[in-house]
Amino acid sequence: MPMYKLIEIFTSEAIRWKGKPLSDAIIEHVKGKKIAARCMVTRAIEGCYENGDVASGKLEILSMNMPLRITIVLPSAEMENILPQIEEMVSDGIVAVQDIHALFHKTQRQLIPKHIRVKDVMTATPQKAFLKTPVSRVVELLLSSHFTGIPVVDEKDHPQGVISQGDLIYRAKMPLRLGILASTNADRIQCVMQCLSQLSSDKIMTRPAISIREDKLLVEAVDLMLKKSLKRLPVIDATGALSGILSRQDIFHTITRELPDWSAFHRQHVQVGNIRRVSDIMRRDTHTVFPDTPVMDIIHIIDTNDVQRVAVIDAAGHFQGMISDKDLFSAFSEHSESIWELFVRNLPLMEKGKKAETAHPDVKNKTAKGVMNTECITVLENASIDEAIGIIVSLGIKRLPVLDVQGIFKGLISRESLLRTGYGYETEPPTEQMGQ
Repeated sequence: MPMYKLIEIFTSEAIRWKGKPLSDAIIEHVKGKKIAARCMVTRAIEGCYENGDVASGKLEILSMNMPLRITIVLPSAEMENILPQIEEMVSDGIVAVQDIHALFHKTQRQLIPKHIRVKDVMTATPQKAFLKTPVSRVVELLLSSHFTGIPVVDEKDHPQGVISQGDLIYRAKMPLRLGILASTNADRIQCVMQCLSQLSSDKIMTRPAISIREDKLLVEAVDLMLKKSLKRLPVIDATGALSGILSRQDIFHTITRELPDWSAFHRQHVQVGNIRRVSDIMRRDTHTVFPDTPVMDIIHIIDTNDVQRVAVIDAAGHFQGMISDKDLFSAFSEHSESIWELFVRNLPLMEKGKKAETAHPDVKNKTAKGVMNTECITVLENASIDEAIGIIVSLGIKRLPVLDVQGIFKGLISRESLLRTGYGYETEPPTEQMGQ
């Protein structure tokens, strides 16, 4: 077992650092270092100071300036991360350091610290729609943002429902998902908007609106989102009015900001429980094609299975790249009319078959090799969940291909599976849901 240090700070309640009680400031300092350290503050019932002051809880000599002892236990190797700043912060008191022999050091890994509240991480003042807002306006708002859903409120700003991408496609009959619609030409977008302008938000929204109070703990919000399979959650204030929106991306940003470097804990021989790996959470039933698979077959797979992407592998299973519906639109931008008709969600299957027969030869003769994205970011199956979350947050992506050390494609992980497994929900919904 490596050596540990015990830092003890003997001070009082009256001491401040930059306007904060010293004990609060030191706790924030230790927490912010994200190291394998524990901190404890104890308050005495009475005592005295070297300047002659006496502190007591007795009524006849009641004092509010009680002595404090702040104790920090940490691996010796982390001393230089903590001590220099403490020396600056303690303007009145005694700082003592001693070696201690720790028999073991164990900690339970968790995705989100339990003290964080929804209001600390939500997106404040979100875009919203009213009950009679035209659906075309909703689409405009979503096309100009990174969200694929929006809360619907009444005249008192109370959430009444949510409009998701699934609502737009299956209830409002929007022909393509938002990501692809945004990449089409202005004339086609305008045509779609004219059709959607005839509908109001209250006619297509999912109701009732499931929301959460802004003062609730974030872990409660995550639990609710997983139980209800929600991608986003309207947040309300004490009056029930909309004050924010909580998305998976907000949660992942919090995870990467708050959690320590668990691999560093391992190097210091700290026993961390509940470690999960990418291999524990990936989906193995991902659709795959070969480099010589015709594009028309790929379009059929994406359309009939209601998925947005397929993986390309060689005969031995080595990962070659990914193909999304957006990749296909980009690859055949000069034949956008042909591709558009093949991807329109609400076109009857028989009609789609006819469109496929008359597709442009450039589309019909192309194979996966000619349209796949070979610059994909991947993750190894033995990587930690934290590593995968870091990649997803830094790159703003929703899914990651998973490979083994030989480059064999093993499956995909998603934001959904990361949250679900991290909170003990072992199964992920079987399809790429476009609902809330």
